[in-house]
Amino acid sequence: MTQLLLDTCAMIWVAGNADLAEPAIAALDDAEDEAMSIFLSPISAWEIGLLVARNRLTLPTRPKAWLDRLLKAPNLRLAQLPPGVLIDSAFLPGTPPRDPADRIIIATAREYDLTIMTRDRVILDYAEAGHVRAIAC
Repeated sequence: MTQLLLDTCAMIWVAGNADLAEPAIAALDDAEDEAMSIFLSPISAWEIGLLVARNRLTLPTRPKAWLDRLLKAPNLRLAQLPPGVLIDSAFLPGTPPRDPADRIIIATAREYDLTIMTRDRVILDYAEAGHVRAIAC
């Protein structure tokens, strides 16, 4: 089993106990059973902040407090985001998503051999083209 990287929406849905697809639930359960880390990209923190600032997302607390609380879950970890991953996001193979945050999440998954959990059709299509692994949630 490969380790998971939640995209921003998956992170919100997992934190809010939203309904997820069966394969996604199984992957999360397997990660928990095997005590494997589930990763979040630091760029997701930026996206959460933007969503709240633009009134597109309401959280029970300030975004920083919400993220801090989420990261206290035993198996959730922030992925590293060194400059090389940011540079790699500009040079992804094929036809990658145009969204910079999606590109950074993809580059992070490729760098650390992670499987992206997402509902983003563009990322799922990119995965189907063989450029990254992804699981629909």
